[in-house]
Amino acid sequence: MNCWPRPPTGHRGEELPAWMDRVLSDDLPALHSLANGIKRDLNAVTADLSTPWSSGQVEGQVTRVKMLKRMGYGRANLDLLRRRVLSSP
Repeated sequence: MNCWPRPPTGHRGEELPAWMDRVLSDDLPALHSLANGIKRDLNAVTADLSTPWSSGQVEGQVTRVKMLKRMGYGRANLDLLRRRVLSSP
């Protein structure tokens, strides 16, 4: 393959097996490892690429709460953490 194999995007998970075949037929050992890892959980990865849903908003909130928790580590109790979580933007 003369060009970089482009992974499927835009909710087109059905293109994933063909992409993996192109990757595995080329001489790109690092991408072979990625394709083999994807193959182990192909149904979940295909579903993720095929649905319009994203967990980005939830992950952002989890990151925010973890940051607030780290800021109070060793100095605060659960009541202060609760107030910080509920009052921060």
